Amino acid sequence: MPIYQYLCPKCNLKFELKRSFSDESIVVCPKCQNGASRLFAPVPIIFKGSGFYATDNRKGVSEDAGKEDKKEDKSGAESAEK
Repeated sequence: MPIYQYLCPKCNLKFELKRSFSDESIVVCPKCQNGASRLFAPVPIIFKGSGFYATDNRKGVSEDAGKEDKKEDKSGAESAEK
């Protein structure tokens, strides 16, 4: 069952309740017995592992190695033209 956070507008008490989806939607404050409203919080996002950045998708290949390959291709193309 999920745990929800509630806030009482009368006494400003914040509390948590385990609520089933089939439970009533009306929640009563345990302190003053007034109706409480549900608080909505952003969901945390956790990034684990690699692959989230442009530099992570080519492991083992450095930038210098890519530049050398391009130089060899150009020199090979020039010698083939002659």
